[in-house]
Amino acid sequence: MNQQRSGKDDSLLPEWLGNYQQGWLKGDAIAGLTAAAVVIPKALAYATIAGLPVQIGLYTVLVPMAIYAVLGSSRPLSVSTTTTLAILVASALGQVSPSGDAATLIVASATLALMVGAILVLAGIMRLGFVANFISDPVLVGFKAGIGIVIVLDQLPKLLGIHIEKGGFFHNVIATVEGLGHASLPTVAVGVFMVLILIGMKHFTPRLPAPLIAVALGILGMSVLNLEQLGVSAVGVVPIGLPELTLPDWSIASQLWPSALGIALMSFTETIAAGRAFARSDEPALQPNRELVATGLANIGGALLGAMAAGGGTTQTAVNRLAGAQSQLAGLITAGLALGTCLLLAPFIGLMPNATLAAVVIVYSIGLIQPSEFREILSVRRTEFIWALVALVGVMLLGTLQGIVVAIIVSLLALAYQVSDPPVHKLGRKPGTNVYRPPCAETEDEHFEGLLMLRPEGRIFFANAERLGSKIRSLIVAAAPSVVILDLRSVFDLEYTALKMLTAAEQRLRERGISLWLVGMSPSVYAMVIHAPLGVALGDTRMLPNLEQAVADYQHPQRDQP
Repeated sequence: MNQQRSGKDDSLLPEWLGNYQQGWLKGDAIAGLTAAAVVIPKALAYATIAGLPVQIGLYTVLVPMAIYAVLGSSRPLSVSTTTTLAILVASALGQVSPSGDAATLIVASATLALMVGAILVLAGIMRLGFVANFISDPVLVGFKAGIGIVIVLDQLPKLLGIHIEKGGFFHNVIATVEGLGHASLPTVAVGVFMVLILIGMKHFTPRLPAPLIAVALGILGMSVLNLEQLGVSAVGVVPIGLPELTLPDWSIASQLWPSALGIALMSFTETIAAGRAFARSDEPALQPNRELVATGLANIGGALLGAMAAGGGTTQTAVNRLAGAQSQLAGLITAGLALGTCLLLAPFIGLMPNATLAAVVIVYSIGLIQPSEFREILSVRRTEFIWALVALVGVMLLGTLQGIVVAIIVSLLALAYQVSDPPVHKLGRKPGTNVYRPPCAETEDEHFEGLLMLRPEGRIFFANAERLGSKIRSLIVAAAPSVVILDLRSVFDLEYTALKMLTAAEQRLRERGISLWLVGMSPSVYAMVIHAPLGVALGDTRMLPNLEQAVADYQHPQRDQP
């Protein structure tokens, strides 16, 4: 079924509200409840990744989720925070408050979220939705795998009940290994038990809310078994009640703006990826620029009420959709349950073991590391596999925020490499047909004495003109033809530098007694050629509409060729 709308409706009213059907209510209610059971415990854990009090995770489910439900263009998207965003926020906040003072971190987090939101809204107004395409999928695979490794390493000390002085990647690895001898056995037992519970439920009972059950078991064990006396640390006091107004501190904005740019890019990238992955063909198309504005306002509103930077999450969106979500009413129900947790269940959350939160983070962060995706990339193209590895190592060794820069640079380098080395195919004719094609292993194609047919592909411009010319010269030297035909049907643009290269090449070939013909030019390429000296040199006799006519003219010349 085709999409119902083109995605160009700029109304501020929720699209789903105007088209709501009574039959959707049951699916939305079940999905909202199910997603809340997964999202709320994970949000608590993600707050601890960022070094923030756990209630910040609740506020991040409550406020951004509700705002996006009203303004967003994706029906199933679930918006709070993610593992990637949490680790990026942690890196940013560590620069502002290395001591980890809670009050300072809360204000810094709100300032950061407000800046992220402002950047996203501004980008949406400027119609910069295409920026999400600047990170290629292979590079994103490597980036996320690197994030997963960093998060797991960051949470291992909590799972072991040890404290280490944080530093670079290798420093943290060595410090964790050295701390193994000081591990708290009761804490390790709790952590391992929770990991086994989460993994077991994920495989054998995937429909059950494993994070919620793990959290409930952790709280129950802490209360009944008095684990705190055995050295198992708990989350501590969680304030009950509604989030309070949190004003930004603009004095630290200059420190945070590079981080805010990176987090805004990753928030939008993850939001678009999740929205596209779970969209159905009968739903309105995702609107990238509206997503920028909606996610931006969700961050701004969340920041003013103490939430951390937010974006669409793939895992929680998958849960939401698979549980039956038909519209963003499911998101509003999830936000409503977060509100109920703030008002009623906060004291119980304070009893949760830190090892339980660490287990939840580790189990779901490992999902970011997908060896099968690396293998799939390698099977298709080794170069892009290397780009994925570079992004992974960049995140691990340089840090997560620097890893975003590495990911973008690697993506752009990969793009530059691809466009700077366009293929040039030597053509033959399939026997008994008028099909001209590159060499085929199945049959021996026809070639014509003294004729070399070449087909370049892609845009020819200043960055690849010299490389393309070098490839063509090598093929001409090897074939020693009297006529060279360039089939330009796969060239959609010819830039001035490339046109000069062709003009010079035609002159050199003519001096050597070799004639250059151009065929299959698009209207725009043809217009450039005929208004340039090359068009004058070639004339109508050497500019032909297709290969079939060019070969016929070569075999039965009726006109004198220059």
